[in-house]
Amino acid sequence: MSDVTVRLVLAAAVMAVSLVMASSASPSSSSPSAPSHDYGDALRKSLLYFEAQRSGRLPYNQRVRWRAHSGLTDGLEQGVDLVGGYYDAGDHVKFGLPMAFTVTMLSWSIIEYGDQVAAAGELVHALQSIKWGTDYFMKAHTAPNELWTQVGDGDSDHYCWQRPEDMTTSRRAYKVDAEHPGSEVAAETAAAMAAASIVFRNAGDAHYAHLLLHHAQQLFEFADKYRGRYHESVRVVKSFYPSSSGYKDELLWAALWLHRATGSRRYLDYAVDNADDFGGTGWGVSEFSWDIKYSGLQVLASKLLLEEKDLSSEQRLVLEQYRSKAEFYVCSNMNKNPGGAARNAPRTPAGLLFIRAWNNLQYVTNAAFLITVHSDLLSSLGEPLRCLPDDDADTSDTGGEAAAEVVVPAAEVLAFAKFQADYILGTNPAETSYLVGYGEKYPRQVHHRAASTASVKQEKGFIGCAQGFDDWYSAGGDNPHDLVGAVVGGPDGKDRFRDERGMYIHTEACTYNTAPMVGVLSRFMEIQRQQGEQDL
Repeated sequence: MSDVTVRLVLAAAVMAVSLVMASSASPSSSSPSAPSHDYGDALRKSLLYFEAQRSGRLPYNQRVRWRAHSGLTDGLEQGVDLVGGYYDAGDHVKFGLPMAFTVTMLSWSIIEYGDQVAAAGELVHALQSIKWGTDYFMKAHTAPNELWTQVGDGDSDHYCWQRPEDMTTSRRAYKVDAEHPGSEVAAETAAAMAAASIVFRNAGDAHYAHLLLHHAQQLFEFADKYRGRYHESVRVVKSFYPSSSGYKDELLWAALWLHRATGSRRYLDYAVDNADDFGGTGWGVSEFSWDIKYSGLQVLASKLLLEEKDLSSEQRLVLEQYRSKAEFYVCSNMNKNPGGAARNAPRTPAGLLFIRAWNNLQYVTNAAFLITVHSDLLSSLGEPLRCLPDDDADTSDTGGEAAAEVVVPAAEVLAFAKFQADYILGTNPAETSYLVGYGEKYPRQVHHRAASTASVKQEKGFIGCAQGFDDWYSAGGDNPHDLVGAVVGGPDGKDRFRDERGMYIHTEACTYNTAPMVGVLSRFMEIQRQQGEQDL
C-alpha cells in the first residue's frame, strides 16, 4: 500500500473515530460533554520541555531563559568530553538508558507524524530536541565497544537541592565495555541513533544520518557480541534504573530499528530468528517503558506486515506472532482481553490506566502512543482489533465453554488513546492538566530542582545543598518557574492528586513521559484539523 493510499485510508477513518468518540459512554472514549483540547498548543509546549532538561553549554536560541550552562566539566576526570545530553527528571544525573529511550520515542513520533509536527511549525524544535541527545551519544560512544552511560551519582545527587548551574555533587562518569557489558543501554542507544537517522535522512541531512547509522550499527554489534546486564556492570544505576526485563527485548528492538533505518535483511532475520528465544513472540505484557520494550517492538514488528512487500512465508508467520502479542497489549490496556482482570491492565475509577503508583503517567503516555500507532495500522489494513481468549484458561466456571473472541473497530481503538491523552490534558475528576503549562490548572510545585529555585540569572549567589532544601524545597507556594511541557507522575489509583513538591511519585516529571506525547498530540491535532475542515 502506497503512502498516499495509507493517508487516504487514515483520513477516511477520521469520521468514524469522531462518531465513536461522541457516542460511547464507556471510559474508553471522551464523553459528549468533555471539553475539546488544543492539541497544537499542547504539542508546542511539550517540545519546550526538553530545553529545560538540557545539560551542557546552552545555545543562543535557547527558549527556556531561566536555565543556564551546566555540567561543563562532565567527563573531564575520565579524560573524555561528556558535556551535553539531558537530565532525566528533577535531578542532575545523566542516565544513559532512559535518555536513549527518550530519543527513540521522540524519533518514532517524528517518523510517524512528522508531517503533522511540521504543519504545527514545530519540526525544527523537534529535530533540535533529538539532536541534543544524539550529539551527546556520539561523544559518549568513544570506541566500537565502549559507551559512557552515566554521569553523576544518584545517591549524592538526591542529598542536594541545587540548581544544575551550582552542582557540587560528584560528576564521575561510568561506562560499559567488552569487560563490563551493558547490552540494554548499548542496544537502546543503537535504537535511538537508528531511529534518529531516519528522521534526519527524511529531513535532508544525509551526512548526519550516515554518522548516526554508523554509531548505531557498531553499538548493536557491541550489545549483541558482549552480552551482559547493564546494572551488573554499572552498579550505581541499580537503585534508579535497573533492568527488570533483561537485554533481549532491547536487542530485538534495536534490530528492528536498524532494519527500518537500513533496509538490510540481516536485521530482519535477526528479529525473526531470535523471536522465540528472546521472548518477542512469547511475552504478552501490559506495559511499555524505558525498561520493558516487548510491546513496542511487537507493534513495530506488526507494521512490517504492511510496509514489507517481499516477506517469506516464515517471516510473515513470525511477524503475525509478533502482531498477536502487540494486540494482547492493546486489548489489555483497553480492558478487552477475555479472561478478566488477570489479562487486563488496571485502571483508576475514572478510566486512567494505572500500572504503577510511582510516575504512572509514563506508562499512560507510552500506551497512548503505541495504541495510536496500532490503530493507524489497523485502519490501513482495513481490519479490526481482535482480542483473543487464553487457550490455557480454566473454563470450569463457564461450563467448559471457552471465552469468545472480542472484536474492536479501529476507530474505537483510536478513541481509547484519545481518552487517555485527554485525561492527561485535564479531562479528569481533578480537572487538572498533568502537562505543565497547558490549560488553566496544572501542577505548580513540580518536584524539580531548577524549576523550584530562583534562576541563576536573577539570583547569582551560590545555593548550597542544604540551603536549597531549607530555602526552596521546603518553601511554600508555587515554583518560581513553570516546567512547561513536562508530564508529571500524575494522580494516584483513585484519581487523586496533591500538587506538592514532596509528593515526588506524583509531581516529578521525566523526559520519557513527554516524548511519546509528541506523537500522540500530533496525531490528534491532525484529526482535529480534519474535523474542522469537514464542519466548514
